[in-house]
Amino acid sequence: MKDQIKQLSSYVPEEPLAAVKKRLGLKRLVRLSANENPFGTSKQVKQAIINWNFGETNRYPDGNATTLRMTLAQKLQIPPEKFVFGVGLDEIIELISRIFLEVGDEILQTAPTFSEYALHAQIEGAKVVSVPCDPKTGKNNLSQMLTKINQKTKLIWLCNPNNPTGSYQTPFELAEFLKQVPSEVLVLIDEAYIHYVTEVDQPSALPLLEQFPNVVVMRTFSKVYGLANLRVGFAVMDQELANYLQAVRLPYNLNSLVQVGALAALQDQKFVTSSIERTAQERDKWEKFFAANQIKYFHSQANFIFFKFPEALKLADNLLHNGFQLRRGLAEDWLRLTISDEADGQQLRQLIADFKSC
Repeated sequence: MKDQIKQLSSYVPEEPLAAVKKRLGLKRLVRLSANENPFGTSKQVKQAIINWNFGETNRYPDGNATTLRMTLAQKLQIPPEKFVFGVGLDEIIELISRIFLEVGDEILQTAPTFSEYALHAQIEGAKVVSVPCDPKTGKNNLSQMLTKINQKTKLIWLCNPNNPTGSYQTPFELAEFLKQVPSEVLVLIDEAYIHYVTEVDQPSALPLLEQFPNVVVMRTFSKVYGLANLRVGFAVMDQELANYLQAVRLPYNLNSLVQVGALAALQDQKFVTSSIERTAQERDKWEKFFAANQIKYFHSQANFIFFKFPEALKLADNLLHNGFQLRRGLAEDWLRLTISDEADGQQLRQLIADFKSC
């Protein structure tokens, strides 16, 4: 066994909702800890899966995800050979780390950010260099990151909007950063939450791929498309890089039902637009609530908000006993709240206000 594996702690999943409800005697429990889409999934997805020919279950799926690949390529106006599909973005992160990292290499990341970047670096024996986010905005501290690049730096992970802070950086800001990054350093831009950005008309870093061949842009169907359970992610990159990932990727990683579901989700942009609009409306209410109650938070462009509370763990426990599960443990005295629908938001804000006034 690798020495670095012995130092890792096993992943501990959240207690199933049914078990929490039973333990606490709750009739209803709303999970707002995993950044899932509270508005469900397009009905077209359900119908597409029902209509799928189950007589083909004895056959392997299309290992190239051809129809999904071509549809995405047309939608995003990107050559299809530049796409690599994974079982969620988890597999993409694992593949990139496995291919490019060796013992003694370094990665750069923000703190706090998505934990899997560091996890897979540790598995490969690489050093994780974390740069604290901007304390005022929660953004990736790009200028500070530049000072940490050295000859051992292999990968730079940028979650944008960043999880858990929700903060967003424009393509212009990213381009100015990338101009100063050595071309041999790979920059991974995780756009899991990019659809929720409403401040700019063209929020994605995808156009930067033409200018910077050392950039990889990642997307997922888990969030705005509501397919977290199906596990579909993809990355777009220079074709030479894509070839490396394709050589290592398992040949049948996306089963046929997953491909059918993702394709149907893509075709229902009405559901996507509705999810974005409802989230943005509720997100604005949350920011106004936090500001009015003098609760520190980071301005969010995602489907969640990160806020600081003096007794965060006690608040989280109180909310849990009232049927709302928030994400704790990401930073001391901070909680991450997935934005839900209007009714849940109204009830939850009242619970927080009542707790604060006690």
